[in-house]
Amino acid sequence: MEPGSRASHIFYNRDEQAGASLLRRIDRVMPYLLVAPALVYMLFFVGYPLVQGIRLAFFDEKGHFTTANIDYLLHSPLSRFRDALVYTLVITGIVVPTEFVIALLMAFFFTSFRFRGRSAAIYVAVLPLTISDVAAGLIWYSMLTGNGFLNKLLVNLGLISHPVQFFGWAHRDMELLAIVITEIWRSTAIVFIILFAGLQMISSEYLEAAEVFGASTFQRLRYIVFPLLLPSIQAALLIRTLFALQIFGDVWILAGRDIPVLAGEAYYEQVELHHAGVAALYALIIAAISIGLGALYIKVFRAKYLEAGAAS
Repeated sequence: MEPGSRASHIFYNRDEQAGASLLRRIDRVMPYLLVAPALVYMLFFVGYPLVQGIRLAFFDEKGHFTTANIDYLLHSPLSRFRDALVYTLVITGIVVPTEFVIALLMAFFFTSFRFRGRSAAIYVAVLPLTISDVAAGLIWYSMLTGNGFLNKLLVNLGLISHPVQFFGWAHRDMELLAIVITEIWRSTAIVFIILFAGLQMISSEYLEAAEVFGASTFQRLRYIVFPLLLPSIQAALLIRTLFALQIFGDVWILAGRDIPVLAGEAYYEQVELHHAGVAALYALIIAAISIGLGALYIKVFRAKYLEAGAAS
């Protein structure tokens, strides 16, 4: 077959069409291939435990539906569900907004000011994030005891005459304060990292253009910075709230069951009382609250420009 002949053109067109068809098939399949590993991971590490949790919480050993675990949670004298729910929501309601405000101020500070040692200061700011919740609890427990660093400092400065008691059943309010301080110290860094990264993604050209047209600092923050920062705010609040609802290690170190929390009660029911069904029910309650708050964050902090793009 001679090059350039009619037959060669026919075969060439057929090969080209076959190649294009193969590429189209690959394009159709490729999204599923890319999603498959994440899907397998979700099914194995999330789906299966979720199904097992529902089975343990709502079905007995014979496979019959039961509300025994719910009755235990609500009516048993051994259950501290109501206190645990209140304390978990109170700690979350105090810690998350406080951390957000502190992290936002830190992010604005490190974004706005360039100074010698800035990188080292950022590393120091995120250092508590490398410490586990148990280790953080032990650190602050040693600092807040009657003979701890904080009490000795305040006594030596003459600010107090007797050590402040942070721990014990009679001082549960102070135990709650110790937990809040520990959580803010340990976890503000994760919110700061997300917000700081979000601010780095905002082009200075937007701010410069707004300044040229006479926009004030407040107007630039309101109409440019915060709308563009909404995805980062959404991610920061979502991640931090999920972690706050699962708070356990530092609470267990600082207060034990003096300050019951949902995750701590789940641990106690499983390990100490061997009530696997009740522990699973606690886990499902934490998951349900997390999903509800997550949906609220996604709705409230949805980026406006994404909505405009979707509408178009």
